[in-house]
Amino acid sequence: MTFCLGITVDQGLVGIADTRVVAGTELLTARKTATYQGPGFAFFVMHSGLRSATDKILLYFEDAFARDTMTRERLFRVVNLYARQVRRVCDEDGEALRNADLRFNAFSLIGGQMSGDSAHKLYLVYPEGNWVEIGPDTPYQIIGASGFGKPILERSLTSKDSMLYAFKVGILAFDATRLCAATVDFPMDMLLYTRNSFEIVEKRYQRNDLREISDWWQ
Repeated sequence: MTFCLGITVDQGLVGIADTRVVAGTELLTARKTATYQGPGFAFFVMHSGLRSATDKILLYFEDAFARDTMTRERLFRVVNLYARQVRRVCDEDGEALRNADLRFNAFSLIGGQMSGDSAHKLYLVYPEGNWVEIGPDTPYQIIGASGFGKPILERSLTSKDSMLYAFKVGILAFDATRLCAATVDFPMDMLLYTRNSFEIVEKRYQRNDLREISDWWQ
C-alpha cells in the first residue's frame, strides 16, 4: 500500500508521499515521486501500485517526454502523454499480471504548471489511462491508503487556505494513515510548488523531524 497526497490551493501545490515498499516479507524504502523542471515548466508525478509497473511507466514517459517537445506548452498534454504510457504498459504486462493473480493498479497524481497554463494544475490518472482534474471544490486527492487521512482533509481544507496550512493538514493526514496502515511509514517526501514560480521545492522528512507535530496530534 502507499500514501500519496496531492493538494491544490490558490497559492500553489503540496505533495506528500511515503516511501515504504513491501516486497514479499521485506520492507524497503523507495521514492514514489519524480520531478521535472526546465525553462518554463515544472511538474511532479506521484504514483501508487505495483512497483514494477510504475517504474516501467516512468521510464517510458521520460523517454517520450524528451522526444515530444510539443507537450511542453500545457500540463494536460503532459498528462495525455503519460496516460499513453500507462495504457502501453497495461497492454504489455496486464495479461502476465492477471495470470499471476495480480492486478494492474497504477494510479498517479501529476501536478505543476507549463508555460501555456495560466495557473498550476493537479490531475489524477487512473490505471485505465483516463484522468480527471482536481478542482477547488475538493482540493485534494489521495492514492493508496485513502481512508484514514481523508476525514481530516475533508473537514479542514479549502482551496483558499495557504500552502503552509495545507502542508500542516497534510502532515496530520499522513500521520493518521501511518498509525493505522502498516504499509505506510517514514521517511516522508514533500513537494511544494508556488504558482507561476516554475520551481519545485523538495525535502525528505524523517520521523524525528516531525515528532513534535505528531505528538501534539496524538
